[in-house]
Amino acid sequence: MNTVSVTEPLAPLRLKKNEERRLRAGHLWVYSNEVDIAATPLKAFAPGQQVQLLAHSGKSLGTAYVNPNSLICARLVSRDARFLLDRSLLVHRLNVALALRERLFDTPFYRLVYGEADQLPGLVIDRYGDVCVVQCTTAGMEAVKEQVLEALDKVLRPSGILWRADSPVRKLEGLDSYREVHGVVPEQTEIIEHGVRFSVSLLEGQKTGWFYDQRMNRARLRDYVPGRRVLDVYSYVGAWGLQAATAGAGAVVCVDASENAVDRIHTNAAANGLGERVSTIQGDAFEVLSQLRVDQEKFDVVVLDPPAFIKRRKDTKAGEQAYHRLNQLGMQVLARDGILVSASCSQHLSESELQNILLQSSRHLDRSLQLLERGHQAPDHPLHPAIPETGYLKALFCRVLPA
Repeated sequence: MNTVSVTEPLAPLRLKKNEERRLRAGHLWVYSNEVDIAATPLKAFAPGQQVQLLAHSGKSLGTAYVNPNSLICARLVSRDARFLLDRSLLVHRLNVALALRERLFDTPFYRLVYGEADQLPGLVIDRYGDVCVVQCTTAGMEAVKEQVLEALDKVLRPSGILWRADSPVRKLEGLDSYREVHGVVPEQTEIIEHGVRFSVSLLEGQKTGWFYDQRMNRARLRDYVPGRRVLDVYSYVGAWGLQAATAGAGAVVCVDASENAVDRIHTNAAANGLGERVSTIQGDAFEVLSQLRVDQEKFDVVVLDPPAFIKRRKDTKAGEQAYHRLNQLGMQVLARDGILVSASCSQHLSESELQNILLQSSRHLDRSLQLLERGHQAPDHPLHPAIPETGYLKALFCRVLPA
């Protein structure tokens, strides 16, 4: 990568004494209480402004961008003080990210950029063939929006880009929510995962339209389902259920509260020749599971992949209770020797706590539990080893037996 020439020196942002140790150990974030505000007052910076990050000694730690209104007041962009967050650096890092995805996947459907883990804090890009969906969550990345669009065009030349600046996280950065379409973004697009075709909506679907993070876990499900009856709860457009049907499940029931999602499940099942083996139930997951229990319905495999029940730390108690109730209901509709796949995308719920919830739920029902596999987010969602917040997804494959 070519060296960036800076015509005007960046304003300095100096840290308090010893506050650079976490950054030197690999972290990328600076918290507002770590800044030496006597030397470099945070209020002097504009949201998104790029700065030279300095240790208390005055030694450069690299370049960063600032938001004086956020608890995370700065994010490191480069440890090399010569590099700014501009089109050149963006092109380079997009190419580095692309090289990994092209090594891993033989079709152009994946998360291309995963924020800090791909050295692009505040930026997420999902690729759907010739269309990209961009999520921007920080003022620093918003400030270089045009350069992001130019870099993405240079690297991929997509026919369309959907800029989704509508994440609730943006409020913490003092940013408005909006969406923009650049080029042509169709109402429906098709993705291919493990040979199964899915029609999704990028404009109206959940998140960016698809959940790439569960890709590898859905592949592992295929070994457990041949000839079995499968229940897919929180099915969305049928990702788990259709993978199960394709792998030879005898019957699959998909559950989702959204009428549009249920309609899409039928469309996707028919498109893959699976219509006869896939049925749906529209309704609240807890209510549907309760009714299935009353009706004494039994399934050989139950998949529980709910939305995050714990979005903030203060939601922990209520969220854990919801996970307890959901998993207990899931076990109650399992056959005597059944497989439960229990997932959580709550960053504030650890894998060990999810495991404990499953154990407690099984004991409450006087059942025995075997933990067979631990699944995590797919490698197009790499973890930054210094930033535990980049790891959020858990999927535990369990065998539930009579006591």
